[in-house]
Amino acid sequence: MIKRRISRQIQIGNVKIGGDAPVSVQSMCNTDTRDVNTTLNQIKELEEAGCEIVRLAVLNKDAADAIKEIKKHVKIPVIADIHFDYRLAIQCIENGIDALRLNPGNIGREENVKKVVKLAKINNIPIRIGINAGSLDKNIAAIDIPLHEKMVKSAMQHIKILEDNDFDKIKISLKSSSVVTTIEAYRLIAKMVDYPLHLGLTESGTLKGGLIKSSIGIGTLLAEGIGDTIRVSLTENPVEEVHAGYAILKSLELRQRGVNFISCPTCGRCQIDLIGLAKKVEESIKNIDKPITVAVMGCPVNGPGEAKHADYGVAGAIGEGYIFKKGEIIKRVKEEDILKELLNLINNEN
Repeated sequence: MIKRRISRQIQIGNVKIGGDAPVSVQSMCNTDTRDVNTTLNQIKELEEAGCEIVRLAVLNKDAADAIKEIKKHVKIPVIADIHFDYRLAIQCIENGIDALRLNPGNIGREENVKKVVKLAKINNIPIRIGINAGSLDKNIAAIDIPLHEKMVKSAMQHIKILEDNDFDKIKISLKSSSVVTTIEAYRLIAKMVDYPLHLGLTESGTLKGGLIKSSIGIGTLLAEGIGDTIRVSLTENPVEEVHAGYAILKSLELRQRGVNFISCPTCGRCQIDLIGLAKKVEESIKNIDKPITVAVMGCPVNGPGEAKHADYGVAGAIGEGYIFKKGEIIKRVKEEDILKELLNLINNEN
């Protein structure tokens, strides 16, 4: 069992972050926040996939205005992503936002920071300090130290601004497109503060490459007990970010929501289209939220035995398949009927 870093607990809407709370899965809409209907449709898709917190870009006053209507129709907490304009932060708080993502050193004069922090305290609104390697302050970027140390130095400066204003409902992220830099930054700050940490890589890439980089970066930190929330940033439909997030957590046995899907790598014994079948099964069961295990195995030599821990599965044979449950074969079907029969079994019992 992974021993997690001890962090103080904050709450975003109805979701607890840090402390003994489970690692939460977040995503961000890629819609124009001003387009309320399109944004709501995407949030509902994210909710169905299991997303627990969603972030929205707030580019201007119209986007901040839209927050009020969006909040009326969503179940999960909403974070406003704000840069430079403190007035947008105030407007979002007044419109019912659950948390802010901003860097206090970037929103203007000290009195402006005080206005935002005062309102955030009154309304119990946490603030995430989000440091990106590619957008550091010029003064910090010019210092001759490793990049991950620059990121932490920047974070600590922003933290101090909030702490000087007697504000401690803080969450921190330190993102880079480099896996190594990201890991080193989180390791360093984890030793320096006890605030909850939001894990992720930025600009990680499309589905295939981004999954690899994010799994290594986020997975390494989680395996070391570091991290309280995660977002798998992908150049893809954000629903895929949620599925990826749960897959990472399940692989480390930190969360058990949804299906644990297993399949063998196929070999010369395989006599069915295992790759095609595995893809269809995985796609068909991805929105089941019960913690069941489903196996798609290539042959009866190892199939039911290696996957005997699975709740449901199939082992291929010559042009046919053996449907099994808890390691026991219950039906023999033609290859063209495997998908239908397996899904019928799973859906009828779940």
